[in-house]
Amino acid sequence: MNKKNNLINLGCRLNIYEGEIIKNHLNNNNLQNLTVINSCAVTAEAEKKVAYEIRRAKRNNPENKIIVTGCAAQINPEKYSDFEEVDLVLGNKEKLLSEIWKDLNFLETIQVNDILAEKETVYSTIEKFEGKSRAYIEIQQGCDHRCTFCIIPYGRGNNRSVPAGEIINKIKKIVKRGYKEIVLTGVDITDYGKDLPAQPTFSNLIKRILKLVPELEQLRLSSIDCAEIDEEFLNLLSEKKLMPHFHISLQAGNNIILKRMKRRHSREMVIDFCNKVLSKRKDATFGADIIAGFPTETDEMFNDTLDLVDKCHLTHLHVFPYSARQDTPAARMPQIDKSIIKNRARILREKGLKKFKEHLLKKVGKKDSILVEKNENKKSIGKDKNFFKAIFNENIKEGSIIPCVYIGIKNDMLVAKKI
Repeated sequence: MNKKNNLINLGCRLNIYEGEIIKNHLNNNNLQNLTVINSCAVTAEAEKKVAYEIRRAKRNNPENKIIVTGCAAQINPEKYSDFEEVDLVLGNKEKLLSEIWKDLNFLETIQVNDILAEKETVYSTIEKFEGKSRAYIEIQQGCDHRCTFCIIPYGRGNNRSVPAGEIINKIKKIVKRGYKEIVLTGVDITDYGKDLPAQPTFSNLIKRILKLVPELEQLRLSSIDCAEIDEEFLNLLSEKKLMPHFHISLQAGNNIILKRMKRRHSREMVIDFCNKVLSKRKDATFGADIIAGFPTETDEMFNDTLDLVDKCHLTHLHVFPYSARQDTPAARMPQIDKSIIKNRARILREKGLKKFKEHLLKKVGKKDSILVEKNENKKSIGKDKNFFKAIFNENIKEGSIIPCVYIGIKNDMLVAKKI
């Protein structure tokens, strides 16, 4: 990307993927002096971050025009158009369209259409991910569910799946470029295929990828919903190319809170899922998104969530202190004091870090393999199959997958030695 341009990706892995498409459009059209803020709106705090980045971008690069896109821009375009620093607001579909970027000067200040009316995804030919050792593939967009805390369907639209043939062809091209790991991403990837003519399942897509792209060395999944997992998925766990780290869209561990969130799983379903995965894949690890301090959550309900961290052996926690999101049902529920929310988030993070460190210790002395992500100061850093960070005390080519044995721990990273 031109050095005079600046892209700021906020939020999810899907934004990272789409950020690469935006970079491609900027380069193809030889655009200069632009700052593009690819926004997130998952919480009220996420939107505060967007406002902060807009003001910071203008301070750091006052000559650059500022374009705001992403979910925050899609949901409330007028709000961001009113920022004096902002020159253009693009919707989540519009940011991906090549024709939008051909002549920005002719565009009205707001280019945002009704995302809920969209029936298909925007096709992308992106095959290179700048500065990334792994590649991301969008398999679907949007979400058909309406969790009470979530505004994202109004930023991303309803579920729209990419045809399997298109996904497989793209993976083949990316693998030919030398990428050894592919991450399947989207808004609700386990809901994949329900809108397509033959209604292929998420599990069927994974099976086809592994069969039809034998050159692919590692396939990783982004966040999954265990309510949508079937028996075929469990049978695929014997496939060693499928990475054994599963990040669960959990949100809470108490059944009453889960119902008030309008989630489709119970705590028992999550425990059953983790136990079944471990019975098929003993090297599996689990992560989870958890909201601390959801409206009406009592101490007893919160303790159920802490208990679930233990029962499901969660080692990678993404903890979100609840913040009321305007225009969601949860914002109209009885709210909890902010100090209690902050304290519960702290307790959860401390517990997650404890579980993380306990698992690191268990890995010392064991063999694994690392996807090298970067070199710095004569050291190489990457992540293993379970998404734990590891370091080699030597320079190794970025993008390589290196067999290793763990010989220690340093700064919450595994110290690895080539074998």
